[in-house]
Amino acid sequence: MSDSGQISVWLERLVSAIRGGRGPALWALGILIGVIAGYATLGLRLGISFVEQTAFGVTEIHLASAAAHLPPWRVILIPLATGALVAFGLWLGLRLNLTPEARSQGVADVIEARAVKAGRIDLKSGLYSAVLSAISLGGGASAGREGPAVHLGASLAAALGKWLDMPARGSRVLLACGAAAAVSASFNAPVAGALFAFEVILGHYALRSIAPVASASIIGALIVRHHLGQDPVFGLPEMGAATVWDFPLAAMLGVAAAGLAILFNRGAIFLPARIAQWCEKRGIPLWILPLPGGLLIGLMALIAPEILGVGYEATSNALRTEYGLALLLLLIGMKTLATVITLGFRFGGGVFSPSLYLGAMLGSAFGLLAGLALGDQTAGPGFFAVIGMGAVSGAVLGAPLSTTLIVFELTSSYEASVAVLLSVSLATVLAQSALGGSLFQLQVQRKGFDVSGGSGRLILQTIRTRDVMVPLDDWGRSEISDSTVVFEDDTLGRTLGVLDAEQVDSAAVRGRGGDQPIIGVVTKADAQAAYARRLAEISEEEHR
Repeated sequence: MSDSGQISVWLERLVSAIRGGRGPALWALGILIGVIAGYATLGLRLGISFVEQTAFGVTEIHLASAAAHLPPWRVILIPLATGALVAFGLWLGLRLNLTPEARSQGVADVIEARAVKAGRIDLKSGLYSAVLSAISLGGGASAGREGPAVHLGASLAAALGKWLDMPARGSRVLLACGAAAAVSASFNAPVAGALFAFEVILGHYALRSIAPVASASIIGALIVRHHLGQDPVFGLPEMGAATVWDFPLAAMLGVAAAGLAILFNRGAIFLPARIAQWCEKRGIPLWILPLPGGLLIGLMALIAPEILGVGYEATSNALRTEYGLALLLLLIGMKTLATVITLGFRFGGGVFSPSLYLGAMLGSAFGLLAGLALGDQTAGPGFFAVIGMGAVSGAVLGAPLSTTLIVFELTSSYEASVAVLLSVSLATVLAQSALGGSLFQLQVQRKGFDVSGGSGRLILQTIRTRDVMVPLDDWGRSEISDSTVVFEDDTLGRTLGVLDAEQVDSAAVRGRGGDQPIIGVVTKADAQAAYARRLAEISEEEHR
């Protein structure tokens, strides 16, 4: 064989390995996605800083203190003007089909893409959503940058998977790579970035996924460290040595964190849905909502400028116990309300940073109260601020391991990490028992897909009758009875439910168009076989 023939064969094997998502080829893709998503997250951070510098004259690290010294009219005007820009962006996005739901996108959309859409995300919508989020957060909207970063990284990874014609199995791994690199680049925490991708995005720890996801996460962190340095995102507190009292107190803080997470998640789910329903009844377009939302945020910032933006300065101050008890309690209430308003009124942004903010405030307040009761027998408010930060965010996100690792990577404190693991475990179990899932799972559930119920339930929701029916011409018209009927777009779960309820082995399938003609037949045997095949495929994907 000639040299050109050998090269051709080698390239064919390489392309086949890449598309099949096998071995070193998948690792190489993980590294490539780490570079792409890492620089995309860096670009998002710089974009937010540019808008902040333009609007407030400072960047995130000094935003709260700078806003406190601005004239009141400017504190109101900046979020209002930001709302006007975002409203125009949503209107334009609707016209160009870039924001079909009149909102920016986030982590829940990535989870939906993994579970329902074979790992596919529209790249143009992803890029446009990132721009709207940068404007929103830089202009004072009270939300987090990590959610938009995760969606941006996943969108770029999905575009690469589509270009390579990757199968669904490989595309889902690439999504996780993009998410891992984004989280890692946001917090300078590569281990936590990888754990977040497994825990929240993929929902499993398959061996074939570990190397590419870990590679992407490490590359994302290295890129940010190279350009922005190795300083931690938050100013860390001075923590005393943990005492025998601190671990029972950490458990108590976990219960309090669960209560705050439940309140926050209910608001973040309830308010956007109610506002959308209210606007629909009155014929008000959803794209206009950021305008009144910006006004509300500006008015709230007159009372507590610490609510503005991503909130890292205020979070660092709480970790260093620079706030008194009264201010901490005020900021917990104001930040919760401001973030719920931000999400409900269609600004771009996520919930990771707000949950860290609320946790730090709650933990610092708890630590002050513990100090009043026990004196110097505790490790101090800073210790509990770190624990609260992990407990609330873990309960909100449904990611106890990731948040524990973030705390460890930020503090390098083994004792604090053990206390966080105890607190976040309690908080997550209590919150998910009360709500039925994490915030992201509940957001996906509102679209009709229950990702908290495992693969078996999801299969029943995603396979359609048309996928398993026998076409009319193949069955034979004379043999079809229409005594039991299902529709072509019914879910597999509904179809099996109808067959069981009617105690029949087959049903006619009607189309949705025109006079709803019979277009085929579905049998219980075929439906159950399709369910078993898909379950076997998922089991292999999640365990190999």
